[in-house]
Order: sequence, then structure tokens, then C-alpha cells
Amino acid sequence: MRDPRAELVRIDSHGEAHAIGNVASQRLRAREGIYRVLPAPDHIVFMRYTGEDGRRDAQDGAVVRLAGEVTASGMLCDIVALLGQTGWRGELVVLDSEHARSVFFDQGNVVGATTNAADERIGSVLYKFGAIDTSQRDRVLEGQAGGRRFGEVLIELGWLSKEQLFMFMARQVEEILFSVLGVSDGTYFFLEGFDEARIAVRHAVSASALLMDSVTRMDEVRFFRQKIPSAEHVPVRVEGSTGSSEFSRVYEAVDGKRSIEEVGRVTGLGEFETTKQVYALVQSHRVAIHPPAIDGGPAAIVATANGALAVLHEAAAKVGKAAELSSSLAAFAVGAGVYDILLRGAGPSASGELDAEALVANSVLVAAGADPVQVLRQMLHEYVSFALFSAGAILGSGAESELGKQVASMLSVLRPVA
Repeated sequence: MRDPRAELVRIDSHGEAHAIGNVASQRLRAREGIYRVLPAPDHIVFMRYTGEDGRRDAQDGAVVRLAGEVTASGMLCDIVALLGQTGWRGELVVLDSEHARSVFFDQGNVVGATTNAADERIGSVLYKFGAIDTSQRDRVLEGQAGGRRFGEVLIELGWLSKEQLFMFMARQVEEILFSVLGVSDGTYFFLEGFDEARIAVRHAVSASALLMDSVTRMDEVRFFRQKIPSAEHVPVRVEGSTGSSEFSRVYEAVDGKRSIEEVGRVTGLGEFETTKQVYALVQSHRVAIHPPAIDGGPAAIVATANGALAVLHEAAAKVGKAAELSSSLAAFAVGAGVYDILLRGAGPSASGELDAEALVANSVLVAAGADPVQVLRQMLHEYVSFALFSAGAILGSGAESELGKQVASMLSVLRPVA
């Protein structure tokens, strides 16, 4: 996550703006020109480019009809609903610290979308839904020399028809809108009008219908995550179970090695529909969920835990509470019994990280004949979870929520087999 201080600008008593952070400096340099400072609340500076005449002309850029901050996932649902109801024609631009996405609206319909997120580009969408494989994707990327479109090269090679590509480009629009609604920290702008040339293929999908599907999907994903923490987790058939006619395609693709994401590619159903069907198979006791395979063995498990611990200790150190967090973890290790054996000679260091070699050796002793890898995973999951709980108690619930987001993927990898 980008340090917010990198975006700071100081306005002095003479009204002169000075970039403090490197990101702020880059953004200001990219906007060289003459701007008009528009009236705004005291805590906001709103400027738009006008040139020397100070007037808003067509060549000065699109009129901003809506703008604001995004502070929570799902917050943009109301904005999309409004745009669907008003029938305004324009571009909804949504920016976070890493990605820029645009959704184009016209008469209550979503007619197109663009993104700079790699996993939402058309090549990635085709790959995720099993329409192309890795070698085909790489071959097309090589053939894009000279600025040719991905789909153009794909059709030329005969790997997809125009009709199939059109269908997947419509699905790409859905994926981009879903990602837009999931943004939890960023800004949005609705700009009046747009250049039709920016839309590769024009669709006309009801904004209200897309919104309803996306909201349902967001709710279902949160529900599924209780038992399927991520798309990297691996579904495994329960011994003695049989297939289900309703979910036969997914069940047959479950081999105990493929992740949810990989099953989605093999079946062509994609990640969400596969997660939905695997959840049903888990509920019917036909499939169990195992944690993602970690390349690098036990040492990689420790590295994952250390990544989370470093984040938590850094947050505590910023407010002078690192010693308090370390003390809390030390008390937990002593009170929880076998942790004193697991952590013997393993630290933690001043940054909260543990020594991998010592932990791996100690895990064999703690396992006492059981699988030491699973024991190590389970104990580190519990240790990091307690570290997050302690950090929250020290820093406050708001900080705990933000830290939880930062270490969620690492905790998901450490989560033991049920």
C-alpha cells in the first residue's frame, strides 16, 4: 500500500503549492498549465484546467458532473444506480493507488469499460475463463507489436471467432464494473460525454441490471469466503464421495491439485461461478478445501507469516507501540504452552520476524509424529491472528480493520486444513 504521505502538498501563506511527497510531485508535473481554482469547502481544493482565458472551453476537458472520495467497498453502488436512473451520457472514472478504471454510460446503459489492471484486460479475462491457454496468450502478446489489439491478433490466428470475442468483451465489462464497486479507498469522477473511439466494442447493458448482479455477487463472495478464503485454495474430493449431476463439470475437474482459479479455467466457468459451485459441494460434503500449496516448503510458510508480522510491527512502531506488541506476543507464547518450544531460538527479531531454520526444526519436535508442515502452518496462523488482535487492541478498531485488509491474503495462505 502506498504511503499516503507521498501524496502530500503544502499550500503556504502566499497561496503557493509545494509538493512534499514524490507522488504529489509527479502528479503536479503531469498537469503543467493554467488552472482555475473553483469555489469549494474549506478543506478541499478544486481546480480545473482552463488555459489563459480562465473560461471552460470544449478543448479544456470534460465537465465534472460528480466527484468524491471512496472510503468503503460498495460505496459506488449508489453512484452507479444514480447514473443508471438519470440516463446521463458520460464516463465514470475510478482511481485508487494503483489502478485507473473507466465505465461509460449512455441512456441508462453501460456501453463499455476500460482498465489498466492487468488481470482485467481482455487477455486475462479470456485466460481466466479458459478460452485461451498460457502459450496462446503469450503468442498473441508477441503479435501485438505496432499497437495491434489483442482480439484482432487472436481472431487472425484463428483461435477465437468474432462472435466469441464479442461475448467475452461483454464479460470483461462486467468484471471491470465489479472491480469498480469493490474499490475501498480512492476517488471517482463522472465526466460529461466521452469520445466513442475510446470504446473498442459498444455494448448496451442495463446499468441497473449490472448493478444488481454485481451487488448479489459481492454479497455471495463475502458469504463464500467463510469456507473458501481465496481463489488460490485447493478443493479436494472427500474420500468415498460421488459426483453431483448439478455440479458434475466442476466436481470432475477437482483433482486435489488445481486451485479454484485453475478449476475455473479448465471448466470455462471462471472464478466466481466455480467458487459458488465448490461451496455447494463443500456443503454437501463431497469436497473439502485445502490451503494453497506454498512453493518452497516450510521455509516459505515462515516467510509468509513474517510478512504479516512485519506489517503489524511496523504499524505499532509508527505510534511508538512496538514494545507493547512484542510484550503481548511474548505473553501469548508462554501462556499457550507449546509455543515456547516452537519459538525456542527463533526470535522474534526487533521487527517481529521469526527465524525460519529454527522454527522448521522445532516444528518437528512439536508435531511429535504428525505432519510438521501442517502443525507449523496451524500454529503460525494462530500466532499471526493473535498478533493482529493485539495490534487492534493497542492501535484501535479502525487500525485493526485496515491492518486486517493488509494481512488477509497472508493469513489465508496460513489457514490450516479444516
